[in-house]
Amino acid sequence: MDPISNKIKKWLYLIIGTVSLAAGVLGMFLPVIPTTPFVLLSAACYYRSSSRIYDWLVSSRHFGTTIRNYESGRGLRRSTKIKAIGLMWASITLSAYFFVSSWLVVAGMYVVAVAVSAYLFRLPTVPELSSY
Repeated sequence: MDPISNKIKKWLYLIIGTVSLAAGVLGMFLPVIPTTPFVLLSAACYYRSSSRIYDWLVSSRHFGTTIRNYESGRGLRRSTKIKAIGLMWASITLSAYFFVSSWLVVAGMYVVAVAVSAYLFRLPTVPELSSY
């Protein structure tokens, strides 16, 4: 792969990571936006684009432990799983009821919710007081 396409890929990962991190930070304050998936996506993007920003994110007080636990295969805290699943189902249900009129789209939303819930349930659960 030529150097120009490598630079483009790095910039795309950096942009996606930054937008995802912004959404994750918003999720800390807005209950319908999930924080954890966006922060994990940010970590993956920064890992591929900027080791300096990745190291900063992984060592951050708010997100570092969750990222390290997930990346090491230890999983997520029970409270993180409950919040993520609960908010996901609440936002999908509200969206389906108030904003989506197509039953096919609603069905697709619920299929995704079931798949994400199953994935989160299958992840190992880290004890609440664990700090990597």
